[in-house]
Amino acid sequence: MNRFARLATRLLGVPQGLVWLTPVAQAAGAVPERWPTGADLDPAVVAHCRRVAQDGRARFFSPSGEVASACAFAGVPLVGGAGELLGVLAVTVGGRRQWTEDDVRDLTDLATACSAQMRMRARSGSVRRARVAAVDAARAAAGNASRAHVLLDRSELLLRASEDLADTSGLDDVRQRVGDLVGGDLKPALVDLVLVRRGMLHAVPSPVGGDFGGTGRVGTEGLALDSERPVARAVRENRMVVVDATADGEGDDDAGPSAATTAFDEGDRGTAVCLPLRGARGTLGALVLGWDVPCWIGVEERAVLTTLAAYTAQAVERALHLDERVTVARELQLAMLTDLPDVAGLELSALYRPAARDDMVGGDWYDAYPLPPAPGGDTAGGLALTVGDITGHDMHAASLMGQVRSMLRQADHDHPGEGPEQALGALERACRRLGLPASGTAVHAHLTPGAAGHWQLRWSNAGHPAPLVVTADGAVDSLVEHDVLLHHELEPGPRSCARRSLPPGSTLLLYTDGLVEEPGGDIEDNVGRLAHRLATAPPDVPLDALLRSLLDTVALGDARDDAVLFAVRVAAP
Repeated sequence: MNRFARLATRLLGVPQGLVWLTPVAQAAGAVPERWPTGADLDPAVVAHCRRVAQDGRARFFSPSGEVASACAFAGVPLVGGAGELLGVLAVTVGGRRQWTEDDVRDLTDLATACSAQMRMRARSGSVRRARVAAVDAARAAAGNASRAHVLLDRSELLLRASEDLADTSGLDDVRQRVGDLVGGDLKPALVDLVLVRRGMLHAVPSPVGGDFGGTGRVGTEGLALDSERPVARAVRENRMVVVDATADGEGDDDAGPSAATTAFDEGDRGTAVCLPLRGARGTLGALVLGWDVPCWIGVEERAVLTTLAAYTAQAVERALHLDERVTVARELQLAMLTDLPDVAGLELSALYRPAARDDMVGGDWYDAYPLPPAPGGDTAGGLALTVGDITGHDMHAASLMGQVRSMLRQADHDHPGEGPEQALGALERACRRLGLPASGTAVHAHLTPGAAGHWQLRWSNAGHPAPLVVTADGAVDSLVEHDVLLHHELEPGPRSCARRSLPPGSTLLLYTDGLVEEPGGDIEDNVGRLAHRLATAPPDVPLDALLRSLLDTVALGDARDDAVLFAVRVAAP
């Protein structure tokens, strides 16, 4: 429950979230939780939660002018499997808050996932009791020890399913854990997850084997919901469909030669079971299990498979919700990356690589834009370059990155003719005045044309990895001058500015620590390897090809952090 409270505070940008439970839910052993853990709870918030519980509907409240000292409140009911009220998922923030449609939708979606989690936890208690009952039956039935052992195994399977599927974070994770569970107990030859997407059925690749083509031949283009394939019928009719290629037409839901041929393409499989995955808002798809040999699917086996499908459906529903949020966050992060400008005499190229884990978004960014002309000047002042890394790997870090990027641009335009250190200082002061909790590192530079094809580089480094410069003759120089990192709790002070001339044919490389940092490794060794690769690269290789080569040879394949590479080459005469 604490995870949902924490996620609610992040999504809605508020300081406090809680899962308030009804007395009935607490009597059953559930524990209310809030984020931050141990924070004081205003009695007015509890009163709001009780009102949501009494009315049975969501409440979004903001105090009026007469009670401006009160707190804004948003709460959505948590509902059990039989429609009973379990509690309230709520967030609070001091003072007024105008709740938007996005706030309502986000909190409602989270409440749906939270309700599913609570229902699954409740079922876990039933499974535990079933396990105890199975153990008692095994001890009492001395003459039927083998059957009791089977019952115990099935109860343990359901207990593990309730626990293993309760903390999955994505569809790949769900798929893998289902395969591990049934692969060791029910021992099917093949496992398949088929989900409804855009009105069609699409298969998620199986963790146990290849596509179980016999169960529906979903294919890459999907399968229509009105198909007569057993998997489509299971989803459409919301019921278990059992197919036995050797059946004589008695006993099974879909037995006999015609059904077997439709399902198995020449009947080359023994038995298949298509189980609908029932979600809070409809059928999500189907779980398909198949055996190479005929299997008897009796009443007890059906009960086990149905319960397993229920746990799987809850995990899939939660994974779909989280995957959607992560996809949106990644698209927003990529949308904030800059389209590089065309500058006469310069070649620019940038490369962004997200972390290997799909549930991460980060605060790495690069930027390039024309500088405003100096006061009294008739021409533009050159080009601004930035590479930075805001601390964190979540949506909050990505949103802070977008704000810092825009504020740094504005600082340059508010201080025309001044150096990059002035823009960084203005950014720090603005963050402190606005209470923006931004911390991290950055290199901010100004590049202006000089005589004889040279470009003059001025830069200010706020705790960031040192940029590298390679000249046309292959000599590499590390720009090690730097100041302290950016941090909202540090008092802004004067920042330094270093200078250097970039002759024709030279290349400037800026990067984030995700390129050279690895657990247990020496970052200096990796920087040295990066410098060597940069120095030995052919001078005429295009910058985009150079950056891809550096990423492939220096960075980790399973990186835990985002990485940015940004290169500027001065044209040769």
